[in-house]
Amino acid sequence: MNGADPTRLIQYLQAGPDYRGQVVHVERLPPREPIYGDLDGPLAEPVARALERAGIREFYSHQAEAINAARRGESVVVATSTASGKSLCYHVPVLEALFRDRFARALYLFPTKALAQDQLRSLREMLGPDFDRLGIATFDGDTPPAERSKIKRSARLVLTNPDMLHLGILPNHGSWAPFLRNLRFIIVDEAHIYRGVFGSHVANVFRRLRRLCARYGSRPQVIAASATIANPAEHLGRLVGQPVRVIDSDGSPHGPKDFVLWNPPVVDRYFGARRSANVEAAWLFAELVRHGIRTIVFARTRRLAELICVYARDYLNRQAPELAGRVATYRAGYLPEERRRLERALFSGDLLGVAATTALELGVDIGDLGATVLTGYPGSIASTWQQAGRSGRGIEPSLTILVAYDDPLDQYFMRAPQALFGRPHESALINPDNPYILGPHLLCAAYELPVRDDEDFFGPAARPLLAELTERGLLRWRNGHFYPAASVGYPAEHVDIRSTSEANYEVIDLSRNGALLETVDGTVAFFQVHPGAVYLHQGDTYIIEDLDLTGRRAYARPAEVNYYTQVKDLTSIRLVRSLQTRAFGPVEAGLGEAEVTTLVVGYRKKRQFTEEVIGEEPLDLPPRTIRTVAVWWTVPEALERECRRRGLDFAGGLHAAEHATIGLLPLFALCDRRDIGGLSTPAHPDIGHRPAIFIYDGHAGGVGIAEKAYATLEDLWAATLKVIRECECQDGCPACIQSPKCGNNNQPLDKRAAVLILDGLLAAARV
Repeated sequence: MNGADPTRLIQYLQAGPDYRGQVVHVERLPPREPIYGDLDGPLAEPVARALERAGIREFYSHQAEAINAARRGESVVVATSTASGKSLCYHVPVLEALFRDRFARALYLFPTKALAQDQLRSLREMLGPDFDRLGIATFDGDTPPAERSKIKRSARLVLTNPDMLHLGILPNHGSWAPFLRNLRFIIVDEAHIYRGVFGSHVANVFRRLRRLCARYGSRPQVIAASATIANPAEHLGRLVGQPVRVIDSDGSPHGPKDFVLWNPPVVDRYFGARRSANVEAAWLFAELVRHGIRTIVFARTRRLAELICVYARDYLNRQAPELAGRVATYRAGYLPEERRRLERALFSGDLLGVAATTALELGVDIGDLGATVLTGYPGSIASTWQQAGRSGRGIEPSLTILVAYDDPLDQYFMRAPQALFGRPHESALINPDNPYILGPHLLCAAYELPVRDDEDFFGPAARPLLAELTERGLLRWRNGHFYPAASVGYPAEHVDIRSTSEANYEVIDLSRNGALLETVDGTVAFFQVHPGAVYLHQGDTYIIEDLDLTGRRAYARPAEVNYYTQVKDLTSIRLVRSLQTRAFGPVEAGLGEAEVTTLVVGYRKKRQFTEEVIGEEPLDLPPRTIRTVAVWWTVPEALERECRRRGLDFAGGLHAAEHATIGLLPLFALCDRRDIGGLSTPAHPDIGHRPAIFIYDGHAGGVGIAEKAYATLEDLWAATLKVIRECECQDGCPACIQSPKCGNNNQPLDKRAAVLILDGLLAAARV
């Protein structure tokens, strides 16, 4: 096979002895010709020079439209495809302003330090000798202390991230006064990433920034770049606190792409079990690399990215040992120098491929890639196209393969490909008024500048929180303003803007004198680094020997094992306050605040490749309780009686319907299945001891997922019923009603009872 054209690989594999009909659909995306546009006026001469140096002689239509709008002083969001040249939409107006006005300042915000460094390199190459004239610098956690004072004094274009804006710039705004006073532009790159908890935090960071800009007399213009989402105007308006004009007509070209839906073969027809998607993805990864095709494999979690890399190296060691060292893992949690080294190796071609989490979904320039493999549906249409767009960034042919998991949503797309390719993008959800998020930012704002009792930057949700913070002794009220109490200290350092609450855990390597391996989010630490957990780092296997809850450290030692670990947990839910209710005949549905308690009680050891359970161990860990938002609905007693009459397990039907509904919810809300939890019960005390199903937002305070579920209940029930009814298994399988997250080991489950219950719910809704 000729490795130059990645689209030919599928034909090669289909002709091989290991092919078992995995290709269920090939969507051929034709090449697209460029559409060009004109600027309303000539470019500033230094900017024209820079573009000529970069080989840019024409603007795509969306670039010209964005630059013209920005020149008129409009705030805009450019929502076009990956690799469509969105960065020029903000570079041109910003550079023109900096060249024309020596007092003008601009702030570039990127969600990661890697993206900021990548854009700094791009600007340096494009501007050449003019680069040093403009005072361009990155300001982040890696900036040496000796350089920080100079940047504050003289930098005119600062590239940073929301974390540094929150922690380092806003609380020290006095030393940034000349910069803030003359701030003309705020650039928000990869704006679609600011959703959920992270986006809700960042919206409050923007509230604080706008408040300080007003204090210094500036009203900066916003230019944002985003992947395609359903609500760019609404999302950016809530995020940055001002209206923006949407530019979403994409004029950029791209080469032909084959998008392949690949369903692992069934290995047990009665139980509907399929071969592991991770093994299939690793095999495809290895085959692509073996044929010289530069590839990224995306995995949903850090652990799976590591596993896929291990499997691929094992395959290459047998088939092409000279290539085994040219694949690696790339993910968040690695130390910065390790990530930079991997990025350079991928860009230069020293690495032929990486298994990555969404850390590489963003636009870091890693060169031209021939293929992307998506291990499971990424959770949203927006992320699917963002990941697929990482290959074929020029006009050459490219290949994307979506390897389906045995879960309801993935199998839904395998049976109905046009539900994937014809589906509109989802809405990005944020909830900046979440009290667990807004409250800490009000403390930060008061530290930066006393908060007035009629504060309008934070909206009406701030007032009760200001009163509560005062009652708790964290704020002091005097002369119409709220001041931080002396005990508050430096509040920003206690607010992790990528989480609703818990601090990270450090993973310590006991074999290297206590060296830091990486960090793990506190919200998932009990699931990933509990005592006895198998932990992977760059393909190496470790066993967690101890978890220090006070010091927030997990101690790991290298080990060779043939299994991985999966926790068992118990969940309870208590309704705190009802927000909305509605009735579908005898079915009551509601939305409200809930308290969810999760207790990790043990873990299973599951053999690699076969998934066989080879042992179970108990754990003694404290419960974790969050207050969040939940949607629930009751199930009529008539359906319970009918289940019993037919000899079906009613509790198993509720449990099965809960699992499948959670699996399908990402169809309707821009979220991941891991962001959602659920509970089913034949009698819940908070709703009159009636049978009910609950789905809750997995983040403290909620970020809008439960609200979206409540608004689309009937469509959600219908999609769930379709998946269960059309699944070929006899008694339920991972493709319909089993859940990999289930703390009860998927017991009890009853597929036929779930169909009866969902049918009854839809019948009630129709009435």
